[in-house]
Amino acid sequence: MKHVLLIFLFLLTFGTLKSQWLWDYGVAIGASNYLGDIGGKEKTRRDFVADMKLAKTRWNVGGFVRYKWLPRVSFRLALDYLRLEGNDKLSSNPGRRYRNFNFRNDVFDLGGTAHFFFYENNDLGNNYRYKNGFRAYIFAGVGAFYTNPKTNYNGEWVRLRPLETEGVPYKSVVLNLPSGFGFYFTFDKKHRLGYEFNWRKTFTDYIDDISGNYPDSPPADNLTRDIVLRTPELGQAGLEENRGAYLSHTWGNKRGDKTNKDSYITMSLTYSYVIRGKSSFYRTRYGGFFGGKKRKVRKIRAKF
Repeated sequence: MKHVLLIFLFLLTFGTLKSQWLWDYGVAIGASNYLGDIGGKEKTRRDFVADMKLAKTRWNVGGFVRYKWLPRVSFRLALDYLRLEGNDKLSSNPGRRYRNFNFRNDVFDLGGTAHFFFYENNDLGNNYRYKNGFRAYIFAGVGAFYTNPKTNYNGEWVRLRPLETEGVPYKSVVLNLPSGFGFYFTFDKKHRLGYEFNWRKTFTDYIDDISGNYPDSPPADNLTRDIVLRTPELGQAGLEENRGAYLSHTWGNKRGDKTNKDSYITMSLTYSYVIRGKSSFYRTRYGGFFGGKKRKVRKIRAKF
């Protein structure tokens, strides 16, 4: 993660030095949730947000730099830190509830996206000063994230990836595909307040450490064995309530749905600051911004 932070800070500094109303940098804060094998109500797995548990919505914070390449196209690099959680106790589906698993995953996400602005109004209030504006966009791109699932066992958070609970090793850094939509208001040409919805489709099914089947036989290590099969923690009450669902959780049987990868979403409020440059080229061509002769109104529209 040290190298990721250095690259992010370099691009932020480079953008500050080279910008001419083309760069903005900012922060984001909001909520996150995950879509995977833990969730839902009485049904089995469903697609997208139909399987999301609002009770496990957690936080997301981040920073970003954005570059305006064309009047309607921008590129952005963003670094987010977010938490994802799930707990089978919140599901009313017997198969999920008697699995009795829980997880927490603190994720670092680095993503590069292209933004297409499908609507804009660069003169809110129609006062012909072009200081306040509104833009709405859709975006897509590619990214990578660091994943480190843990489970709460006897009051302690235990790291799951080293245990290989299903007998399958998986990576800590995985690719994803971010996509979504957003909008922002620009005030005084340089302050931007906005909202963004970002869905990351991933290339792993182990954000929650659940994917396929239980191992064919109990692991030799006692801790791993107890963490993999959590159904016995429910005691005899669970067995008497739904014997079929209870006994379905045993060695070699189905533990998760390996036909679908995990994903996660963030919904964030954003603030960014548009950087005003001072190169001689832009001072000559766009003097109205820097104290020289005024530009024509039609060129002001294109600058934010």
